[in-house]
Amino acid sequence: MTEIIARRQFDPMYIWLDIVFLVLFAGLLLWKKKYMTVLVGLFFGIVYMVVDYGIFHLATHSREIFNGYSMFWVLLWMSMSYGFTNFTWIWLWISKDKHLFEWSLLILAWWVCCPLLAETLSYGAPPVIIQRTTGAYHGYMALILFMGYLGLIVWNLRCKDKGNRINIPWLLAIGILVQFGWEAALLLGGIRSAGFEVFSDKILTLVVNSLLETNLGMPYIYCLFIAFSAQFSERLQRRNAPLTFMERLQENNARRVRDDMQNDPYLG
Repeated sequence: MTEIIARRQFDPMYIWLDIVFLVLFAGLLLWKKKYMTVLVGLFFGIVYMVVDYGIFHLATHSREIFNGYSMFWVLLWMSMSYGFTNFTWIWLWISKDKHLFEWSLLILAWWVCCPLLAETLSYGAPPVIIQRTTGAYHGYMALILFMGYLGLIVWNLRCKDKGNRINIPWLLAIGILVQFGWEAALLLGGIRSAGFEVFSDKILTLVVNSLLETNLGMPYIYCLFIAFSAQFSERLQRRNAPLTFMERLQENNARRVRDDMQNDPYLG
C-alpha cells in the first residue's frame, strides 16, 4: 500500500465555530444527565492529544503544519474536538441510547455545515494546513485492531449461550461508520485531502482511516463500557445491585435502541 497522507486545510473561523458547537453539545449532554458520556469524551480528547502531539508529532515526526500556525494549539483543538465528539458518539451507540438518532443527526449535520459556515464568515486569514503521514505507525494500529477483534472472536467461539456473545457486527458498524461520517464530512467540506489532484488518493485516505483508525479501539472501549456500567450508572451513581461482567453483557445485549430507559438501570 502506498503512503497514506491525512491532510486538512480549513479557514481559522472553523476552529472558533467548532468550539461553540462543542460547548453546546456538552451542554445538551449534561442537560440530559449524560455525565459519564461527557467524562469519556473529555478523557479520550486528552488521549487523542497525547497520541497526536506526543507520538505522531514528537516521536515519529509525521506531523507538519503550514502558514505559521501553532502545532500545539491546533492539535489541542483537533484532539479535543474529534476526540470528544467521536467518543461521546461511540458511548451513546454502545449504550444504545434511546435518542441515538437525534444525537447522530446533530453531530453529522454539524460536520457537514461547519465548513460552509466557516467559509461564509471567513475574515480572510490564511488557511490552516496540517497533515501527517502514516507509514511510521499504521502497521502498529493494524496490530492493535487485529488483536482486539481476535479476542472478541475467541470469546464468541467459547460461548455456547448466544446471549453471552459480543455483537461484533454492531461494534464494527460503530467503529467504521463513526470514522466514515467524520472523514466523509471533511472530504465533502473541502477540508480532508485538500490540494490532492488525484481523486483516488482522497478516497484511499477515507477508506483506510474508516476501517482502521477509530475501529481499532472498539473491542477495548466496549469491554471498558461493560465493566464500568456493571457497577455504575450513566449518572455516575453506584448501582443498587452491581452486576458481573457477564450479567451486564447479557443486559446490554437484550436492550434495543429506542427502548424505554427504565428498562436499563444504567440509563435510567
